Amino acid sequence: MAATPIDLRPGGLPETVLDPAPPAAAAAWEAALGQPMAERGAALATVAARWPRLLEAWAELGRCAASEGRHVEAYAYCRVGYHRGLDALRAAGWRGSGYVRWAEPTNHGFLWALLGLGRSAAAIGERDEAERCAGFLVQLDPGGEPPMGEWPQA
Repeated sequence: MAATPIDLRPGGLPETVLDPAPPAAAAAWEAALGQPMAERGAALATVAARWPRLLEAWAELGRCAASEGRHVEAYAYCRVGYHRGLDALRAAGWRGSGYVRWAEPTNHGFLWALLGLGRSAAAIGERDEAERCAGFLVQLDPGGEPPMGEWPQA
């Protein structure tokens, strides 16, 4: 018989929502996204260096690298975003379980970094990591879907 966790807390699992990015960081990230693809990576790297806690910058750096077939770099960028995101989640009260949903725009950077980490892991042959990331995304937001764009396929 498989063990099924039982949640006895009223209201079920908690939901964590990350704080919004500082306005200057968000504006710089938006400006970097507006750059032509050939210049976007460098612009995003500048943003990530200035605001290393901006998860969206790490996730988008990963997406840019993946779109050019640089899957090891994509993996590294997304891993940074993922670990920075775990730090941010803990600071926001997350204790290792509960929901982190796509419906909350401020969660997108972390979720995209996690999605990218899984896809990049698959691209470099890290199947177990890819499966863990996919499972974690489902735990964080069962049935949730990324709200924008698609991660480049390997």
